[in-house]
Amino acid sequence: MYEQLINIDRMDLAIGLFGSLDQNIRQLEQAFAVTITVREGDLKVAGEPEQVMQAERAVQGLLSLLGSGETLNDQNVAYVISLVKDGQDDKLSGLADNDCICITSKGRPVKPKTLGQQQYVQAIRDNTVVLAVGPAGTGKTYLAVAQAVKAFRAKDVNRIILTRPAVEAGEKLGFLPGDIQQKVDPYLRPLYDALFDMLGAENFLKYQERGNIEVAPLAYMRGRTLDDSFIILDEAQNTTPEQMKMFLTRLGFHSKVVVTGDITQIDLTDQKRSGLLEATAVLKNVDDIAVIHLSEKDVVRHKLVQSIIRAYDQYQQKKERERTIRRAHDGKGKSHY
Repeated sequence: MYEQLINIDRMDLAIGLFGSLDQNIRQLEQAFAVTITVREGDLKVAGEPEQVMQAERAVQGLLSLLGSGETLNDQNVAYVISLVKDGQDDKLSGLADNDCICITSKGRPVKPKTLGQQQYVQAIRDNTVVLAVGPAGTGKTYLAVAQAVKAFRAKDVNRIILTRPAVEAGEKLGFLPGDIQQKVDPYLRPLYDALFDMLGAENFLKYQERGNIEVAPLAYMRGRTLDDSFIILDEAQNTTPEQMKMFLTRLGFHSKVVVTGDITQIDLTDQKRSGLLEATAVLKNVDDIAVIHLSEKDVVRHKLVQSIIRAYDQYQQKKERERTIRRAHDGKGKSHY
């Protein structure tokens, strides 16, 4: 049995590390098959040598997050554990030093919580156009809205424009009650929620009335040139190639564009190709355009979301393997006369 002592010189860090009912420590013990106890103010980690060394690196990573003002929870403890197991824990110091993007209306700082999110935010800062592809819960829309609010507050842009295709409504949109804005509002609700969180409902309504903030369906973008704006296209997997080209060519001077989507949730009918899929292929080598791919490791929602995404990925991979085997079998049985 190998043992390692870790000194924690601040009581507040020790309390944050252990978490409620020692849940963070239990999570570390289970992940690395070690035993963690307190001995005279030090943390004692006992187990197999390699497992103990990994657990120590995880503890140091968590302490660096705590030192930067982060609060530990199931999600970021699990993320640190995964980085250690993948041998990427050396990058944790950069994550702990992340700058705050902006402060929400409730005083909560918004910052990247994973390395993938950090790369995404940096890409938005460095490029005029960013295409972000990733599963639900990776913060694609939320972080883009945070960057938009930051640019607006700094007067780098005059307007924030958020849009998404109302694919689910289709031809049935006309049967919904109300005017056109009331018809499309349900499809724009996630964008409203993010802006409410950043600005507060009162400020949002004030800026919307002044024309500084616009939330509209994608069809409203046709024929416009958008200068001095931060433009976000959400749910872009449901655009057609023609719609995507139309949207991207709306870009005006002193503007930024962020396009987000999840290619596993394409709702297009009639076998139409996704405009987001095509754009990532066509534009991947164009200067001042970045294509960012987020994964289930970047999910910052409930820990079960990662498990759900992983399970669906494995299911799809199994189906693809079965199709490949079936096609190969069918090909061997065909006559070639």
